[in-house]
Amino acid sequence: MSRRLIASGSPFERDYGYSRAVVDGDTVFVSGTTGYDYATMTMPEGATAQAEACWRTVGSVLAEAGASLAGIVRATYYVTDRGDAEAVLAVCGRVLADVRPAATIVIVAGLLRPEMRVEIEVTARIG
Repeated sequence: MSRRLIASGSPFERDYGYSRAVVDGDTVFVSGTTGYDYATMTMPEGATAQAEACWRTVGSVLAEAGASLAGIVRATYYVTDRGDAEAVLAVCGRVLADVRPAATIVIVAGLLRPEMRVEIEVTARIG
């Protein structure tokens, strides 16, 4: 299987020279994904809503790659406010309850834009 690039329609991908995901063999590497709705470039308020939006984008990209949320083997969650960590983890717990990938949460000083409160990055297997 050859290397394949997947885009979500985010102008960030075009402007900053990266892909939302790269499929290499039977592995899908999904770039850090924030809560933007890339069709409208709107960001929900609140860490819970942003985490839910992240997972919608990740799920869509994985489906395009021929994978699914069930194939996630590694996840990293970046949160800008320690006070939001439990809410973000609760969303991740609901989404990945039966998957239970190796995961890490990191509290960071900030993300690219001030409205970004959560970023999620995953690696998944196809099949």
